[in-house]
Amino acid sequence: MHPSVHAKTSPDKPAIFMGSTGAVVTYRQLDAQSNQAAQLFRSLGLRTGDVIALCMDNCPEFLASAWGAQRSGLYYTCISTRLTPGEVSYILKDSGAKLFLTTGNLATLAQAAASQCEGLSCFVAGGTIPGFQSWNDALEPMPAVPVPDETSGADMLYSSGTTGRPKGVRHPLSGAPITEAGPLLLLVQHLFGISGNDIYLSPAPLYHAAPLRYVMAMHRLGGTTVIMEHFDAEQALSFIERYRVTASQWVPTMFVRMLKLPEAARLKYDLTSHRSAIHAAAPCPVEVKRQMIGWWGPIIHEYYAGTEGNGFCYVSSKDWLARPGTVGKALLGELHIVGEDGQEVPKGQEGMIYFGNGPAFEYHNDPKKTAETRNAQGWTTLGDIGRVDDEGFLFLTDRKAFMIISGGVNVYPQETENLLITHPKVADAAVIGVPNEDFGEEVKAVVQPIDWADAGPDLAQDLIAFCRQNLSPVKCPRTVDFERELPRQPTGKLYKRLIRDRYWGAKSSRII
Repeated sequence: MHPSVHAKTSPDKPAIFMGSTGAVVTYRQLDAQSNQAAQLFRSLGLRTGDVIALCMDNCPEFLASAWGAQRSGLYYTCISTRLTPGEVSYILKDSGAKLFLTTGNLATLAQAAASQCEGLSCFVAGGTIPGFQSWNDALEPMPAVPVPDETSGADMLYSSGTTGRPKGVRHPLSGAPITEAGPLLLLVQHLFGISGNDIYLSPAPLYHAAPLRYVMAMHRLGGTTVIMEHFDAEQALSFIERYRVTASQWVPTMFVRMLKLPEAARLKYDLTSHRSAIHAAAPCPVEVKRQMIGWWGPIIHEYYAGTEGNGFCYVSSKDWLARPGTVGKALLGELHIVGEDGQEVPKGQEGMIYFGNGPAFEYHNDPKKTAETRNAQGWTTLGDIGRVDDEGFLFLTDRKAFMIISGGVNVYPQETENLLITHPKVADAAVIGVPNEDFGEEVKAVVQPIDWADAGPDLAQDLIAFCRQNLSPVKCPRTVDFERELPRQPTGKLYKRLIRDRYWGAKSSRII
């Protein structure tokens, strides 16, 4: 299915609600706007396989332009609005983008990034930027009819860059018409029980893979999407009540923020319409997920996958409660846990997580990085460490790049971070290795307190003692520093590279 089908059968049905303003885009409007976008791309000389780049806030133009690229056989690269101008320009150049679309309030970032690129057609939706053309003015004369039939376009998204330079994930265009459903649509329908009758809340930025892909899957189904302009914990709950939301997708940091709301705020909204809550993107602390299931009921679905699309694991609330901490069984690709010697390890032992017989992928313009994801058997990895139990359920340990080596002992900080986040005075936490003359590295916690007034030696000692009560000493921080806000993506992923670089500086020999 495709929005154009729903534009004929349900033209006045809302395809998009913008959460805060209540602004509506109907299927008729989405179809017309995406057709005009496709016509504009063609008029500018863009052809099948070319790339456009979007660096935009959550707004209707984001989705209309993505659908315009999809229906005209283009790749669309969505860029985080939280990057620096240099990082944005790197993606613009590396992707080979020929057109750049942004929003007016990102003027400083967009203009600085575009100034470093040659031959780029630049447009701005909502507002003005010197040197950028008005997106709305450019669309106005375009016919709201389809361009000649082409193969369907596809997203070309970049990894988060939390451990180094972002890497573009490019899949070959399928050659299939835009009306043909892909595997994600089948997952949404059959795994999560979502249909065209659902109202789907998307609280995260659309420039990330899951929010973008799931919202567009909902449009294929003919459902209604509610897009949050920016995530706010209590506002998200209010939107479930206001829009009678039936399905949603979250990341663990959103769960943490909702759980830390005052009880009166958590209980004041009617959530009875809500029957399917999906989460992914980052490891979820066991106690956080246990509390969420206790609050929302067994409606929570978790999956483990990456932008690369090389595999997919899934677990229901029921199976998770029986095996707390699992991210599920493989539904796409075959799970293999591989040791340092390159050999598969026995069940229950930790190692690098690989998927065999999953979809192939490559990192754009980076054959070396692509090769590093493969082993001799042709299996592929995202760089995560974990184990598989006797029943085939996967448990994540951490990313290999985040491992701390202290006195020759390997320490994975995720477990310590998961514990610290449960402390009543902690809003967020990162655990890293910092230089130590005797041990090479020592464990340090960098903590964002709920109340900045609590930051200081007393809370630091309290947190160290809290860790020592619950974890092996080798996993516990020897010191604690405080920051007003950690550099975390809206998807829940920490920019650990930025935190670690503050302590290592020029001495850092490990790029993470």
